[in-house]
Amino acid sequence: MEQLHLIALFLFVLFLLLGTGVWVGLALMGVAFVGMELFTTRPSGDAMLTTIWSASSSWTLTALPLFIWMGEILFRTRLSEDMFKGLSPWMARLPGGLVHTNIVGCTVFAAVSGSSAATLTTVGKMAIPELRKRQYPEHMIIGTLAGAATLGLMIPPSLTLIVYGVTINESISKLFIAGILPGLVLALMFMAYVAVYSKLGKDFTPLEEPRLSLWEKIKISRFLIPVLLLIAVVIGSMYAGFATATEAAAFGVIGSLILAAVQGSLNWKTFTDSLMGATATSAMIALILAGAAFLSLAMGFTGLPRGLADLIASLDLSRFELLMVLLVFYIILGCFLDGISSVVLTMAIVEPMIRQAGIDVIWFGIFIVVVVEMAQITPPIGFNLFVLQGMTDHQMDFIAKAAIPMFLIMVLMVFVLIWVPELATYLPDNMRSATSSG
Repeated sequence: MEQLHLIALFLFVLFLLLGTGVWVGLALMGVAFVGMELFTTRPSGDAMLTTIWSASSSWTLTALPLFIWMGEILFRTRLSEDMFKGLSPWMARLPGGLVHTNIVGCTVFAAVSGSSAATLTTVGKMAIPELRKRQYPEHMIIGTLAGAATLGLMIPPSLTLIVYGVTINESISKLFIAGILPGLVLALMFMAYVAVYSKLGKDFTPLEEPRLSLWEKIKISRFLIPVLLLIAVVIGSMYAGFATATEAAAFGVIGSLILAAVQGSLNWKTFTDSLMGATATSAMIALILAGAAFLSLAMGFTGLPRGLADLIASLDLSRFELLMVLLVFYIILGCFLDGISSVVLTMAIVEPMIRQAGIDVIWFGIFIVVVVEMAQITPPIGFNLFVLQGMTDHQMDFIAKAAIPMFLIMVLMVFVLIWVPELATYLPDNMRSATSSG
């Protein structure tokens, strides 16, 4: 019971600070400071300085600002326009037509971005007007964009997976590789929904696209070559064991700068804007991680994580029951916090539980990303919903309703991961054996 009282106190202080408008990172530090002062004998100031420095000076963390910068550079290029041109001839004949460009476009851009919001904005700014012009149902345009943009959190490079890996001290490269197959399966599930709806939905009556020969399709596909090369460099260098996540991120930044220069969209303004955008986002995430590291230390001193893990162990939950409890817990948490904050805030407590239950931490990283993706499209804090509202001027309730089918598909994806865990573990295990034998 003592653990539950401690949790109640920590949550009270946290929501009190968040409710007064304090930044998430500073709120986490405040909670940790209160915990250290009230329940431990160690000097709080000294512990805070040491922990914040060690959390901020992590070499693994250097991949984060580089991947964010890569996404910021590409966001300011003509990438979305080129992707739509290159993809549309191949998507037009599929059941569901050009709505698939939302999903495939988001999947492609997710592989060079790492950010859900950047994926949504880049693909949406081109796809929304084009799909409206062709009279596709508005709720399908909005819903598929909201759902597919969350793939930016799973398909490498993923900012959430970097944060998760740093928090539990696990290999970022393995986590990235683990996200590839589940990300592609989720994209296929979204596409299957679009195909079924196009046959059953009475409002699905878009204008027909002109038929193109195979040679014309191949000719138009040249627009996709630069971004596919960039994906091959970033992900291929990690999978081949040629580069770490940080080195792959550096290759990605160089490649995106070259791509922007070739397209003619690289000038001093776009360069400085991308750099400042990446700096602001990286600083925000670094502050959250520093606050979370101090909170983890404070919780460790109070004995809360171990006590809570023992409490849950005493409930004798099966592995499946524990995952269901965590699924509901993270969905509720996602209604109030963004994905990265949810991960760093809870890992100190959740990590001992999953290790004790014998759950693979790489697999759990993918599980948690799918659940965090749901938070991107659930009110009241669903970030993708706010981005779409700004882009389309729709009411929040319309956007949230349009995203419900995507939310349900993600819930289904959680069960697919539980039933077929190899989706997340097969590639990292084989990468491990390939790199060790090489």
